[in-house]
Amino acid sequence: MKELAGRLTALDPDAGAAVQVIAYFDRLAESRAGLEALVRGAAVLAGVPARLVDADRRVRVRVEADGTRRETDLPPDAAWPSAALTPGGAPALWLERAQATPSVVDAVILERAAGAVRLVLDRTRGRAPADDPALVETVLDATAPEPARLHAVRGLGLDPAAPARALAPHDGRPRIVPAHPETGLPAGRLGVGPAGPVLELPHSWAAARVALRFTADGTAQDPGPRVVYADELGGIALLADLVAPGSEPAPDVRALEAAAATTPWLLATLHAVASTASLRAAATESNVHHSTLQDRLTHAEHLLGWPLRTPQGRLRLHLALTMRHLSRS
Repeated sequence: MKELAGRLTALDPDAGAAVQVIAYFDRLAESRAGLEALVRGAAVLAGVPARLVDADRRVRVRVEADGTRRETDLPPDAAWPSAALTPGGAPALWLERAQATPSVVDAVILERAAGAVRLVLDRTRGRAPADDPALVETVLDATAPEPARLHAVRGLGLDPAAPARALAPHDGRPRIVPAHPETGLPAGRLGVGPAGPVLELPHSWAAARVALRFTADGTAQDPGPRVVYADELGGIALLADLVAPGSEPAPDVRALEAAAATTPWLLATLHAVASTASLRAAATESNVHHSTLQDRLTHAEHLLGWPLRTPQGRLRLHLALTMRHLSRS
């Protein structure tokens, strides 16, 4: 290999350097080098810092060009040359060089380093979670045999001994994610099931679907949280059994709908009143002066027919807004 690299260098310096890079990472792979050694090799060969970030497996390694490991809170720059760990995946390995198109040598460094990193991660931390709909369905099916569900868990790349939770998106398929703080949630309206053992994920899925019914679009006409955690609902979750989707709205909900039809600001203002600790906080949330909020509440009380500035009235308002979500879900 060394002789071949020498001959190629005489003909084409980039080709010779690329062969040397391949040989270098082959040696690291044969010696079962760890992640830091692989990222260090990429940094030293490229002459710029190299960075590895795999959020799913909670891996962050950054090494300077001189081989010193030094982390940073700054996110990777999209203009840096990068490589994914899996075909079609998001970038996970970067060379911190300000150029959109990598050189031949940089491309070879990224390709060989990413391949070696993937092998180490698969060997030491398991494969990154997959998103196979059939496997997810099996895991969430309480009637499926336990061996089949455990097999599906492993197929998704999840650790059978680690807690996980089910997600119920408003528009999309069910999802399962590891229950650690670094796990990101998909955008949009979402019900989040409680964390627990993988064999209890059908319970998490059922709770996530209930939580989804308490979400809202987060707009002026449908104010409320876009993400709701099932284990934060407490006894309020019992309302989901009492208010079926599409059922005849309760009288207080009908009063809300009638008032909102003629008063565009009403729903957003009442949500702020019901979800904040004080009227001053509600005024700030609504981006209006405190006196303006008081005038709005007087008008809303006239339209709804009950007081909104007493504890009982605020509770009644909160229940009415919640039942509105449940009847519309």
